[in-house]
Amino acid sequence: MHPNPVFHTSTDDKNLAFARDRGFGVLTVNGPDRPMLAHIPFLLRDEGQVIDLHLVRSNPIARALGAPLQAVLAVSGPDSYVSPDWYGIDDQVPTWNYVAVHLSGVIEKRPADELRDVLDRESELFERRLLPKLPWAAAKMDGAALDKMMRMIVPCRMQITSIDGTWKLNQNKADDVRLRAADHVESDGVGTGLARLAAMMRDP
Repeated sequence: MHPNPVFHTSTDDKNLAFARDRGFGVLTVNGPDRPMLAHIPFLLRDEGQVIDLHLVRSNPIARALGAPLQAVLAVSGPDSYVSPDWYGIDDQVPTWNYVAVHLSGVIEKRPADELRDVLDRESELFERRLLPKLPWAAAKMDGAALDKMMRMIVPCRMQITSIDGTWKLNQNKADDVRLRAADHVESDGVGTGLARLAAMMRDP
């Protein structure tokens, strides 16, 4: 996370709302020899203290969860390179604007009988975003085929103990400078989610 405190003024509620809306991140735990990472979809419960997720049974993190482990879930948002030329003022340097939220806590493996509920809630959430498409549900699958697939994954739960967000949106610049940079990010940026990032820069 960027160390400048000006980029860390967002509330826990705002950081959690961003993570909940994104629903995908990089889960990291310390392994015996090196950090272990997994790219995962997840569900953040309404109260903002619990994350439900699933892992492929063969995932190194899943295999390591014989006991609860300290973990960080990094949730990234839109980002872009920012050219010094875009500010319209002298003596600037290149940078990268981005939004990222880190949720730290303790992750544990959950009983297998909780898996179906996690999967159903995950698919319901993301299928709802595809409306008016008729939502897919696990009930459409053959029971034996679904059972076979479910044996390959395990449910997990992470209790959140700390929340940190970096919203690096040029808010350390004068308004006119920031707005010029936002226009260039939207039209000329190199990154992901450029229109959304530009909108965030205009109203940080």
